Amino acid sequence: MSLFDTSPLGSSDLAGRPLAERMRPERLDDFVGQQHILGPGKPLRVQIERDQLQSLILWGPPGVGKTTLARIIAHMTRCEYIPFSAVLSGIKEIKAVMADAERLRRAGRRTLLFVDEIHRFNKAQQDAFLPYVERGDIILIGATTENPSFEVVSALLSRSKVYALRALTPEEIITLLDRALKVLELSAPEHLLEQIAVFSNGDARTAYNILELASAVAHDGVIDQAAVESVLERKTLLYDKAGEEHFNLISALHKSVRSSDPDAALYWLARMLEAGEDRMYIARRLVRMAIEDIGLADPRALEQSIAAQQAVHFLGVPEGDQALAQIAIYLSVAPKSDAAYQALNKATETVANSTAEPVPMHLRNAPTRAMKEWGYSEGYQHAHKFEDAMNTMECLPENLRGTVFYSPTGRGVEQRIAERLAEIRGRRKQADKPPQ
Repeated sequence: MSLFDTSPLGSSDLAGRPLAERMRPERLDDFVGQQHILGPGKPLRVQIERDQLQSLILWGPPGVGKTTLARIIAHMTRCEYIPFSAVLSGIKEIKAVMADAERLRRAGRRTLLFVDEIHRFNKAQQDAFLPYVERGDIILIGATTENPSFEVVSALLSRSKVYALRALTPEEIITLLDRALKVLELSAPEHLLEQIAVFSNGDARTAYNILELASAVAHDGVIDQAAVESVLERKTLLYDKAGEEHFNLISALHKSVRSSDPDAALYWLARMLEAGEDRMYIARRLVRMAIEDIGLADPRALEQSIAAQQAVHFLGVPEGDQALAQIAIYLSVAPKSDAAYQALNKATETVANSTAEPVPMHLRNAPTRAMKEWGYSEGYQHAHKFEDAMNTMECLPENLRGTVFYSPTGRGVEQRIAERLAEIRGRRKQADKPPQ
């Protein structure tokens, strides 16, 4: 017998337990998330499947499956599973557990010791595990929300493999909630599940708790908006990602930015954030606004938009929301120009409605002697051999000679671009004039 009763919980045992506990999967294939370490062929999955596990540290935010993963590993590797809390235990308890593990080893049985919140143990307590890890009395799995480099002693760290777990995505949380609804024998609209997923901020336990509380006030087998609002103590906004309101709100945000109204842009942005819109979708649309509506009037708008997108990806919810607000303000107050956008439209229309003339010979490369003899690159003017690196060579096909697609505005940086283009085009027109 082990020091603790670690036999699987039966259905009667689970009945009175919290939803999060009842929903713990027992198979690796049912585990949601962490595909970067548990996907097919990934090192940790291979170790588990081959039963070649070493001691390891699971580092990640709350509610991402650290405890669940430890239980699955113990089940799949046929180890005696002993859960151990660093919050409730000290040296005395550690020694008792280690003595029990040593007896099991002598009986030919392995012990998997799961230490939750291992960072709460001091140095002496962590050092107490070392001889047992080295002798193979235990396979140690430590779980921590803190950086192991700072919170786990180096001797223990060197004997363990650290795996970083990530916060669950809204899509992964929704998958878990869908499973829970089947267990609860309830249903809920997709947009409310999205609302719970965003509110839970990647924490499955939080999402389960919200769903369980909402289920207590569900009517006729359906968790409705009022039930979720009563739990979150906040208003859930009408929002259907696949429906009209989704497009109405992004349209309002886009047109507010285009109209240089930062206050309206912030309002519509806040509506989308509160309703649970995918942050990366918003970031992509803001990048589009930088290209379509600001363009070369402020070339840094695109740089700033990409930086905001990266910040959102890096920080997640809710910290990344501030980056979205910042770029929405920046784009709103930036000088506006759709000249580059219209230029591509005009060029595309011309391509569609005109003959596709061959590339002029002087613009073709001549990598072989034969191609030079055929006239490839003949007449090419290398710009850097001219004053100000500005030649007068025509680069459009003959039938489009002199066509203008890009007409910059006089706003922002495009004012300087317009002046430069006027100079360039002026020189070319002068070169095209027949000699007097």
